[in-house]
Order: sequence, then structure tokens, then C-alpha cells
Amino acid sequence: MRRLLILCCSLLAGAFVFAGCSSEKTAPPKDLPTGTANSPNPESKPLTDVELALNWLPEAEHGGFYAADVYGLFAERQLRVKIIPGGPGVPVIQNVASGKVTFGVTNADQVLLQRAQEADVVAIFAPIQQSPRCIMVHKKSGITKFDDLKDMTLAINANQTFLGYLKKKLPLINVQIVPYAGSVAPFLENDRMGQQAYSFSEPFLAEQKEGDPLNLMVSDLGFNPYTSVLITRAEVIEKQPELVRHMVDACRLGWRKYLDEPEKTNEHIHSLNKEMGLEILAFGTRTLKPLCEAGLTAPNRLGEMTAERWTTLAEQLVESGALKPGAVDPAKAFDGSF
Repeated sequence: MRRLLILCCSLLAGAFVFAGCSSEKTAPPKDLPTGTANSPNPESKPLTDVELALNWLPEAEHGGFYAADVYGLFAERQLRVKIIPGGPGVPVIQNVASGKVTFGVTNADQVLLQRAQEADVVAIFAPIQQSPRCIMVHKKSGITKFDDLKDMTLAINANQTFLGYLKKKLPLINVQIVPYAGSVAPFLENDRMGQQAYSFSEPFLAEQKEGDPLNLMVSDLGFNPYTSVLITRAEVIEKQPELVRHMVDACRLGWRKYLDEPEKTNEHIHSLNKEMGLEILAFGTRTLKPLCEAGLTAPNRLGEMTAERWTTLAEQLVESGALKPGAVDPAKAFDGSF
């Protein structure tokens, strides 16, 4: 205690000696977005370790989550988030439901399907409001709308929920459905072929190979699941609501930062996934921004969900045969309070 008093006195004396020195506080880096007014001080308590499991390899569709990490928005809320890349067959929802990871990323239709299988996961944030899912066709084919899909081949995986919806809504006269090979090569070789795609990915690749892609957006048919949805377990929401609130807050600000200033985050994503070049990532961000902001009344409403959208989606899955009537309560599939 005596040594501390002596040290304090010395420091106070030094302050008078160097009275001409600046007393301004060091400003935070200008490239960091401002948190909410009640954001906690990151030095007030230890960081909480959580995991965020992605549904695919790092791409633009995960940009806002990576931006929250790159710009320190997780740490600002006492979170140390380990972002785990996904890939083919990775059971993100099952891993969240079992408690293997705290948070995950998936699409709204998958939340409903897995809840029907008793996976108690809940959507808490939906950054991509309008689905990027599309059918990519050739401009030279003369196809300009969904009703033109006839006398052709469509490459769509059988487990895609929108396929059942297409079959219910469209005649698809003389249309052969084949599995999607995960490449645009077959598409480029056949002018009478269309394929499943995300509007921010495969069309860019097709254009790079001198193709002539045209996107028929599945959302124009009315099938419009929230995409890249953040999920967690109901138990986490019940027992750790502040943890969930801090996670959602950081992700919302991260997505806002990514949509407005994606360059630094895209460099980080590229370092994690070399197949995602900076050019395609920039294209992806430009394509995603209007999809993320679709229907929002203000930029800070990013990620909000409505009961009407979830109910409509559940009804569509029942209509297309993906869900049995009454198998899931859409009101319990999401929590918009965060």
C-alpha cells in the first residue's frame, strides 16, 4: 500500500511537470463500427468462448459473420467466437441441437424440416432477407420466365425443398431432372440445360467462362426462405439470453459493416478459402446487398424476421410434400426478440 501511494504521488507530480502534454484519450480505430449504447466494456470481464458453425466453406454468404470477427465486434461484447467452416454433409443443425456448438448458420426451410425431426433449434437472426436461390438458364435459350421451363434438362439435387415447390407450381413439360454435379461445366456444354444456383456465385463463374447466364429467382415464385440464418438451442435462449443478445448484436453490426465496406473482410475470407477470389467475393457482396436489405424499413432493421414469413414457408413445405401437416409450429421456430 505504501509503495502504491508513493507511485501515485510520483505520477501526479509528473502530470504537473508535463502539463503541456495532450490529455486526450486515444480514439478507437476509425474503421470499426460503433456498437450499441449499452455495449459492455470488453475489459470488464473475461471473454466467453462460443462456436459458430457455418453451413458451407467461407463465402460471401457468411461475410457479415466474419466482419464481426475482423472488426472486433464479438470481442467488444465479451465473446471469443470460433467460426467453424462447413462443407458437404456437415450436420450443422444437429451439432447445434446436440450442444456440440453454440451457434450455427443454415436456411429457414432447413430449420423447419429439422424441427419436425425434433431438433430443438431456433432462428434468432436472418441477414439475407430475400433468397438468392435461382434457376440459371442460358439467355440464348429464349427462356425468360419460369413458365418457359420445358423441353430441357434441369440439374437440381433431389433434397432441395424448392424443387418440390417448382413441381407443384409449374408444368415442367418434358423437363428432365438430373442431380447437380456442383460445377457449371455441364451447364456451359448444353444450351438447353438449367441448373440450381445462388445468384452471387454460379452466374459469376459461368460468365467468367464466357457463358450467358440468366437468373430466374425462385423468390419470384413466392418461395422465399430466409438465408444464412443464425440459430441456437432453445436452452441457450432460456438460460443465457444476454449471450444470445450480444451475439445477435455483433452479427447485425458485422453484416451492416460487410455490406457497406466489404473489402477488408473479403481479404480475410479469401485467406481462408483460396477458391474464393477477391473478384467473385466483391461480386457476391454487390449481389447480396439488395437481398439483405429487401423489404427493410431502415438499415438498422437488418436481420429481422416475421411470423407471417415463417408461417407461409411452413405452409409451402406442407404443400410441396416436404412436411406433414401439423408437424411443426412455425411460431416456435424463431425468436425475434433479440
